[in-house]
Amino acid sequence: MTAVQSVERPTMECETQHFLMAQRQLDEIAQEMGLDPELHERLRYPKRSLIVTIPVRMDNGTVRSFTGYRVQHDVTLGPAKGGIRFHPEVNLGEVAALAMLMTWKCSLMGLPYGGAKGGIRCEPWNLSLGEQERLTRRYTSEIINLIGPDKDIPAPDMYTNEQTMAWIMDTYSINVGHTVPSVVTGKPVSIGGSFGRTEATGRGVAYCARRAVSHIGLKKESPTVVVQGFGNVGSITARLLHDTGYKIIAVSDVHSGLHNPKGIDIPRLQAYVSEMGKVKGFPHADEITNAELLGLECDVLVPAALGDQINDRTVNKLKCKIVVEGANGPTSPDADMKLHEGGILVVPDILANAGGVTVSYFEWVQGLMHLFWSEEEVNNRLEQIMGRACDQVFEMTVKTGLRPRMSALRIGVGRLAEAKRLLGLYP
Repeated sequence: MTAVQSVERPTMECETQHFLMAQRQLDEIAQEMGLDPELHERLRYPKRSLIVTIPVRMDNGTVRSFTGYRVQHDVTLGPAKGGIRFHPEVNLGEVAALAMLMTWKCSLMGLPYGGAKGGIRCEPWNLSLGEQERLTRRYTSEIINLIGPDKDIPAPDMYTNEQTMAWIMDTYSINVGHTVPSVVTGKPVSIGGSFGRTEATGRGVAYCARRAVSHIGLKKESPTVVVQGFGNVGSITARLLHDTGYKIIAVSDVHSGLHNPKGIDIPRLQAYVSEMGKVKGFPHADEITNAELLGLECDVLVPAALGDQINDRTVNKLKCKIVVEGANGPTSPDADMKLHEGGILVVPDILANAGGVTVSYFEWVQGLMHLFWSEEEVNNRLEQIMGRACDQVFEMTVKTGLRPRMSALRIGVGRLAEAKRLLGLYP
């Protein structure tokens, strides 16, 4: 085996804090598993990255330019797969890091995909619906050479939804001259979307939480749960756990947090948020800050908001037994090690929130076959795949003593490395 020579290389544009954290995780598991240095080197960087300028005619008649990104980390196992997010903090490093995590996630779940991610740096809450549509359609036209049902399949992410996917599908279809439902996933059921896709990520998080409670042998009729982030993922996770007898004692959104040690009526809270747009002011719980929420004593903590919420500043405040990562990258590497040393089980993001990409895979397959499944079939298939992945990660953790995150990475990276070894390096 020939080791890769260590050479000084210039800093890449994508090497932000987010990307370096993702690389650090790969480097750690590569060393632990004795990964071939040449394979390791090939996995450390994205296959291709595209930065585009998106001129948009605003409602007031002026033209404003936005910056968009699409990064494909790897396509060894199949076409690239990953969401598109609209947020003012989107940058190349964040998108590249999330694309790398998608690679490991798809490999861990046994899906025939590589990892990708995309985004537009904007403030979507300050854009009208028409401006969002024009922004989305022009972005699609700028990245159209990268995407396609056999090349790269986008999906919703932060501040994008099924309407966004419908615009992408329509723009792509107009350009190729025929309808192509499988160019995106997470679109409305009426135009080829899958039943169960909207709830898929939250359902997967809830399922992993229940498996983790069983794994540590927690003997409680009503385990207590704290959910940080009451958006699509957090609210669905909270409702599904509430429906199965768990006690949701605290939730939060970007505006405020709520706490009720006797348990929050989640269906009533969802109805309130549907009307008011935020959890603040809900009359059946006390208002708390996000910092106070993370420090509440509970059985299960679900960080389902932004990344880097559990870090050197907050990790020592946690008083939970299990962390189930609904968000992407909510825990820093150092905090992850501290949690493991403190006996707190962490179900990593590439496992816990993989329900979304798994049902996106179902949607893609259904679109290619023109044969659609019932919601019950979708949920049963999701539970089967999530259960298998949970068992594999927990078994690896028990067998090797690795942190669950490293166990998940060992499985995901190992499968991809084996595929690259068999295929070789061209030319």
